[in-house]
Amino acid sequence: MAAVVTAAEGVPARGPPGEVIHLNVGGKRFSTSRQTLTWIPDSFFSSLLSGRISTLKDETGAIFIDRDPTVFAPILNFLRTKELDPRGVHGSSLLHEAQFYGLTPLVRRLQLREELDRSSCGNVLFNGYLPPPVFPVKRRNRHSLVGPQQLGGRPAPVRRSNTMPPNLGNAGLLGRMLEEKAPPSPSGQPEEPGMVRLVCGHHSWIAVAYTQFLVCYRLKEASGWQLVFSSPRLDWPIERLALTARVPGGALGEHDKMVAAATGSEILLWALQAEGGGSEIGVFHLGVPVEALFFVGNQLIATSHTGRIGVWNAVTKHWQVQEVQPITSYDAAGSFLLLGCSNGSIYYVDVQKFPLRMKDNDLLVSELYRDPAEDGVTALSVYLTPKTSDSGNWIEIAYGTSSGGVRVIVQHPETVGSGPQLFQTFTVHRSPVTKIMLSEKHLISVCADNNHVRTWSVTRFRGMISTQPGSTPLASFKILALESADGHGGCSAGNDIGPYGERDDQQVFIQKVVPNASQLFVRLSSTGQRVCSVRSVDGSPTTAFTVLECEGSRRLGSRPRRYLLTGQANGSLAMWDLTTAMDGLGQAPAGGLTEEELMGQLEQCELAPLASSRGSLPSASPRASLTSLHSASSHTSLSGRRGSPSPPQAEVRRRGGSFVERCQELVRSAPEPRRPPTPAPRPPTGLGPPLTPPKKNLNETSF
Repeated sequence: MAAVVTAAEGVPARGPPGEVIHLNVGGKRFSTSRQTLTWIPDSFFSSLLSGRISTLKDETGAIFIDRDPTVFAPILNFLRTKELDPRGVHGSSLLHEAQFYGLTPLVRRLQLREELDRSSCGNVLFNGYLPPPVFPVKRRNRHSLVGPQQLGGRPAPVRRSNTMPPNLGNAGLLGRMLEEKAPPSPSGQPEEPGMVRLVCGHHSWIAVAYTQFLVCYRLKEASGWQLVFSSPRLDWPIERLALTARVPGGALGEHDKMVAAATGSEILLWALQAEGGGSEIGVFHLGVPVEALFFVGNQLIATSHTGRIGVWNAVTKHWQVQEVQPITSYDAAGSFLLLGCSNGSIYYVDVQKFPLRMKDNDLLVSELYRDPAEDGVTALSVYLTPKTSDSGNWIEIAYGTSSGGVRVIVQHPETVGSGPQLFQTFTVHRSPVTKIMLSEKHLISVCADNNHVRTWSVTRFRGMISTQPGSTPLASFKILALESADGHGGCSAGNDIGPYGERDDQQVFIQKVVPNASQLFVRLSSTGQRVCSVRSVDGSPTTAFTVLECEGSRRLGSRPRRYLLTGQANGSLAMWDLTTAMDGLGQAPAGGLTEEELMGQLEQCELAPLASSRGSLPSASPRASLTSLHSASSHTSLSGRRGSPSPPQAEVRRRGGSFVERCQELVRSAPEPRRPPTPAPRPPTGLGPPLTPPKKNLNETSF
């Protein structure tokens, strides 16, 4: 039995330097000399052996210290030799223990190693840094003009993307925000006005949303990224963000470039000017909470899970709202918007026909297909094959259901009147499918069970999907992404894992393990292989991210570049060159996170008890539980549960012919770049625990 003894009856306050001291650290015995333990003044050991700290002894008389013996071993070795040998101990754990023992020389050495590992100039993939912008003035009225960012009549300073992060202190954005508190969010969670909540990009433009305002940057060939627009300060936190930046000189004039923000049921839309500034187009109301906001061409689309869809057309400048079935997913292909609904139906909307049908208030919402089991369509992806004959194109649609099924339906040009036909079904998920992507070479699905990913290789004949030998399994892995119940600071829309990318062989997932992580992992969506990892250059947590496909320069030999954009908790924006990372693919570790890397990430947060149900419908950014990132076995599900269709809220028609004909016209022209299909968000069900918890123990060695 261990007993507490004082200095008088325990270790002598002073003894010979060569005296042997026996220690029991966490149950493991260590023996060393008094001189070894006390050569650093004012440390834990010098206080312990001088009698200033009472000692606890075990039954053998050894001094008991209730600390980790594995970490203590390299610390004792440092006291003996003054050389650092971590022996496989994580650096943060070693630094924490060195600080506990008060070993100042060791603490300084470990801190120096961390500083050398984390350069403020980033690694070879670091491409640029944009500091927080100036906090804007409050918006006066709903139709006030939004000019260029001005401060006292002078242009606000803009740093080029190749500069180092400045020491902001209390100046600029953060200093101003210390003086004024942001209003509470609708969810009741405290807001962090200085952090980046959302970031999105299109062509050579970037939009960044903070709590109460947004800014836009434009890439200029010679001068880099320049701040060209800053919105007024809004009354409520921004929850959704959308940007479109078509090529200059378009037919729609000033409406070729627009940015939109949504909060609650209100949507604000601005027109952007290429040389700086912008003007407010208007404020629109959906009547229900906006859960998805995006552009299809120059049409602004807002949807809600309740089944309401709103459209603003840049040509007619008309805002139109219509009821459909409850929406659980969507995808866009060119001018087509496809909606997956809870009754198992897939509807399509041809947004180019809006100007023709404004008089009778008809959005041309048509039912394209209904799931055989009438399961809710929770994920949707459309693939238009290249034109291979005079007969037209083969339209392929992959969708996931609420019961975990993955189906592929196809529309052959010769069977226009019969509508899409069921081509293939997979039942490898036992939880609702949250994401799906069909491309030329791969079919990728993600389910709500801890972001479990299944991928298949797609076989094609003359560009058309083929059954010989058909789709074959390729990989099974998981993307661990713990998120707060309401996302970081009340918004989870900026942490979508993907997949991102247009080219089939370079689609990627972006993985952020814990909410306050400053490190992101980029992984191939087809195999889960790690492409690279990036860490914030200023040490601040990453709160939002996206991937931007940036058009190439006009210079000879230039090619389009792909960037990873990361918004930080301190309001800054960092850029990382994924094109270079993809060129060096194969140099990174073959799998996902190692066990050591995973444990290092999880040290940054505290896991909460189980609070969610596996069978619930997915949200836009499903929060994964703590599991390994590579699955050793596939999951097979029984036949999915049959959902009962709800009564229709709008008249819809099953018309396959017009959809195919319009798709044929669409492929003849250059389509809009594909963006990752995102399921429509589900409404919040109340405040939950801070982190989604583990559903099962870690049982695999590769993460």
